[in-house]
Amino acid sequence: MHPLDNPVWQALTTRQLSCARVQGLARCFNRELAPFAAIASSGDEAFRDLAAVAGDGKPVVLIGTEPVERQQAAWDCSATLLIPQMIWSGGAPPKPIEAEMLTAADAPAMAALASLTKPGPFRLRTHELGEYFGIRRDGELVAMAGERFKLPGFTEISAVCTHPAVAGQGLASGLIGRLIERIVARGEAPFLHVHPENTNAIRLYVKLGFNERRRMHFQVLRALGPD
Repeated sequence: MHPLDNPVWQALTTRQLSCARVQGLARCFNRELAPFAAIASSGDEAFRDLAAVAGDGKPVVLIGTEPVERQQAAWDCSATLLIPQMIWSGGAPPKPIEAEMLTAADAPAMAALASLTKPGPFRLRTHELGEYFGIRRDGELVAMAGERFKLPGFTEISAVCTHPAVAGQGLASGLIGRLIERIVARGEAPFLHVHPENTNAIRLYVKLGFNERRRMHFQVLRALGPD
C-alpha cells in the first residue's frame, strides 16, 4: 500500500505519542490538534478501539481510498466526501515569498483567519503539527499556510488561507513556494488535499505543479451515546 493511501495512520505511526491517542487497531490525533483518526480494519475490534480514543461524541474524520463499509450501530456517519489528493510533480517550485514563522502566540489569529476562509479543519493547536508561515498587513494576519500530516517521505501542505481583502496578490502561491522549498530540502515530497468544489484552489495548485494522484474518501463519524 502506498503511504498516501492511509495518510492518518502513517502520520500517527511516525509522530510522537504526545500528538496521538493510540489503542490497538485505532489511532486518533489529540482533539485539540486535529479531528482525524484511522483504523486498521473495519471490524468490531477496530471500532471498539476507535471508541476508546475518539468516542467522546465529537466528530472524527477517517481518510482512505475506500469508505469504511461496515460501521457499528454505535457510530453515525454524517458525511462522506470524495476529496482530490494532489502531489507535487517536481520541477521549478513557485517563488517563495518573505513570511514570518508563526508560533503559539499567533494561534488565535490563525484560528480566526481559518474560520473566515474555511480551508478545512483547524484547531488552536493545529500549528504544532508542522511549520506555519504567515503574512501580515497593518499588523493583521492576512495569509498563512503550513504543514499537517507528516509521514515517511511526504509532508502535507495545509491551511492555505488568504483574507478576501488581499486575494489575487500571489500570497498563497508564495507561501506554498516557501513550504515546497523547505519540504524538498528535507528530501520529502509535498502533497495536499483540496475540496473538489474549490475550483479556484485546484487551478492554483495545478499551476504550481501539483497533479491529482487519486480521490480519497473523507468520512465524518460520531460515536453515539447509549440510548
